[in-house]
Amino acid sequence: MKSLPNVAIIGATGAVGQVLLQLLETRSFPLDSLKLIASPKSDGKTMIFRGQTLRLEPLSESAFDGIDLCFFAAGKEISKRFAPIAVAKGAVVIDKSSAFRMHPEVPLVIPEINAEALKNHQGIIANPNCTATIMLMAIAPLHRKHRIERIIVATYQAASGAGAEAIEELREEVRAQVEGKSYSRKIFSQQYAFNVFTHNSPLFDNGYVDEEMKLLEETRKILGDPEIRLSATCVRVPTIRSHAEALNIEFQEPVEVEEAYAILRSSPGIIQHENREKGLFASPIDAEGRNEVLFGRLRKDLSHPNALEMWVVGDQLLKGASLNAVQIAESLLTL
Repeated sequence: MKSLPNVAIIGATGAVGQVLLQLLETRSFPLDSLKLIASPKSDGKTMIFRGQTLRLEPLSESAFDGIDLCFFAAGKEISKRFAPIAVAKGAVVIDKSSAFRMHPEVPLVIPEINAEALKNHQGIIANPNCTATIMLMAIAPLHRKHRIERIIVATYQAASGAGAEAIEELREEVRAQVEGKSYSRKIFSQQYAFNVFTHNSPLFDNGYVDEEMKLLEETRKILGDPEIRLSATCVRVPTIRSHAEALNIEFQEPVEVEEAYAILRSSPGIIQHENREKGLFASPIDAEGRNEVLFGRLRKDLSHPNALEMWVVGDQLLKGASLNAVQIAESLLTL
């Protein structure tokens, strides 16, 4: 890829697309030109980048002419249809959706964990599920030192994971609930304000929802360990943009709490965030707007000699999505 690529963002007006645009600016990503692509309803609207006004363009096959690097943030069906077209025209695609994650020839990459997989890309690189990324930032450094055999995870997932419209729906429903007014939801089938419910992805015959199965499949692929076992329970909670996760990690042998803390403290992209004296641990508000995943509350599992408990929190729109995509692009420039 060129050192100064022509870049396109597909889905520029969505929650992830907007943060991508901000990151390309704040991280001074080197590029020659930037094209912003959105749905037809945004045609003619504008966004600001590095002090310049850029006009939004509708998605079409010709939109990829002359583009070297594409960030896809517009959903699985759009990616399936248009990512191969972009590659055929010479672009490298970094895709946020689940369209290609489990394809054997598509690297699924978290740069701090498996950047070496980028060397084998064939035009498309998959950005992992946001929940998996946040979890694996804490899991992978420990797995490298002491093999993990089994993970039990409960996730507490923010509205941003369902897009910009879901964030607005949560805000509007909270306002309606406080004011005692009725509210007609469009994104979620259950009350979201002041409520929690099972993640709203499709339910499979085995009783797990799609989000939970993604955690298992993507963890195995990114860690390169098809034998690792994982069981997840994913829950929507009424927070805006940071996911929280409670992890139970079973190792092959006992691992001391202080050693686990030391391993994670020396790992990139993850920061200890806790005040045990005051009983304070990372919350979604603490993680909002931060590039790092926050961890803490490591402790021995009293029911198993080889297991540790941990709490992690990460901004779903940053490391969970847009930041990871930009880091992938930055890594590509150094290959």
